[in-house]
Amino acid sequence: MRFPIVLFDLDGTLIDSGPIIIASMQHSVRTVLGREIPPEELGLTIGGQGIVAQMQAIDAEHADALLEAYKEHNDGLHDTLEAFDELLELLPSLRAEGRRLGIVTAKRHRTVELALERFPALRAEFAVVVAHEDTSRHKPDPDPVLLAVERLGGTSADAAYVGDSPFDIRAAKAAGVHAVAVGWGGIHPDERLLAEAPDAFVRSAAELLRVL
Repeated sequence: MRFPIVLFDLDGTLIDSGPIIIASMQHSVRTVLGREIPPEELGLTIGGQGIVAQMQAIDAEHADALLEAYKEHNDGLHDTLEAFDELLELLPSLRAEGRRLGIVTAKRHRTVELALERFPALRAEFAVVVAHEDTSRHKPDPDPVLLAVERLGGTSADAAYVGDSPFDIRAAKAAGVHAVAVGWGGIHPDERLLAEAPDAFVRSAAELLRVL
């Protein structure tokens, strides 16, 4: 196999969480600030430094209130969350080949757990979950990716990181791992991903398997 370690982003890669993230961000901005921000503008920061940084970027003075409104709205929407089934169906075969799988996400462990409760089959597939609290620096910094590789007992040359955001691609390249961008996330447009010059760009699980 080309890459014995395969790391995945969560939002927009394994789970189709873009719609509920955007909806909750719009709700918090509308509720706390009485404003409307276009969804495409809100989506620009998803997948990077995490929700706290996103709220601080919107309005630093009201960031705490924005975050609380976001959490209250977003937690309840996890019951409606969908996954990218084609990709989930690929994971057992990757593990059967002897690959070691991990999740590297900007989410906090609490909200990762909400997603895993919604899709229990995911829990068994991943040996490592690196979330926001696990590093002091976050994507696009390489630290979260490097930590996952270390915890899985490999080196950067052993690993690929699969994600749907420009922050994922930058983090992968900074960490020296194979950067695979996916076109099914629905959060970031293809041209924004391609502008980051990923090592591979795929639109289906079958294409992903071929590059791994």
